Amino acid sequence: MISGSIVALVTPMLDDGNVDYDALARLIDWHIASGTNGIVAVGTTGESATLNFDEHWAVIKFVVAHVAGRIAVIAGTGANSTSEAIEHTEAAQQHGVDACLTVTPYYNKPTQQGLYLHHKTIAEAVDIPNILYNVPGRTAVDMQTETTLRLAAIPNIVGIKDATGDLKRGAELIAACGDKIAVYSGDDSTAAELMMMGGAGNISVTANIAPQLLSQLCKAAIAASTAGEQEKEAARNLNKPLAQLNNDLFLEANPIPVKWALYKMGLIGSGIRLPMTPFDARYHQQLEEAMALAGISIETAAAH
Repeated sequence: MISGSIVALVTPMLDDGNVDYDALARLIDWHIASGTNGIVAVGTTGESATLNFDEHWAVIKFVVAHVAGRIAVIAGTGANSTSEAIEHTEAAQQHGVDACLTVTPYYNKPTQQGLYLHHKTIAEAVDIPNILYNVPGRTAVDMQTETTLRLAAIPNIVGIKDATGDLKRGAELIAACGDKIAVYSGDDSTAAELMMMGGAGNISVTANIAPQLLSQLCKAAIAASTAGEQEKEAARNLNKPLAQLNNDLFLEANPIPVKWALYKMGLIGSGIRLPMTPFDARYHQQLEEAMALAGISIETAAAH
């Protein structure tokens, strides 16, 4: 089982919007050196919605080749068309990923039965570990715990990324199917608490700019899930410097703020694709202050 700190990796782009593979290689090496346990390539944070099929698959292929087995690689392969999701998942399998992350179909708002059949059909079509992804704030559909439990009975469905930010929902998922599939947080603000309740890890936006801190936090929170209050308090103390950053990385739609932060750190260029726009200048100081609270120095980070 993949566990710990899993970065929802940005897709670096040049000023003209083309993928910057040199920067992508540097980010991968930085994450591995910083203790990141896994990479999600071309998920939401990776701007999957604006990459065409060839680019989507090329980025996955590059990430797998550059990681070279050093940590786990999970490919974002979801779509609001079941047949398209299968096509992405098949391509990711061919490129050698460890697992796929399949988001609930966005925009078309399927029923719970439709969600069940969508994910079941993908899992049965492609024999690869599959992690479900529930993010109702973006998709306008919420996969209920009962539906997740039904899907957990399918052998190659191995986890769920719960990005609801609702700890009550997280507790329900862990109680209902935590013995069958891994429950991952998809919400940095509540991730530490979810892991201390038995979650397997955090698929994180914040890890893009604070990989070492997130690695330490995930280790501590997961260990604290079977320990006492002293260990839980220690994990919460690790989380405190990140609290403002976790919020401010969503001052505008993800990945706008996190790509700007990486640009300011000297790790990627400024490229981002429409309809995403450059980070509004009125928020720059606020995010820089949150980065400083987390101990992220723009000047020293650029040395990576």
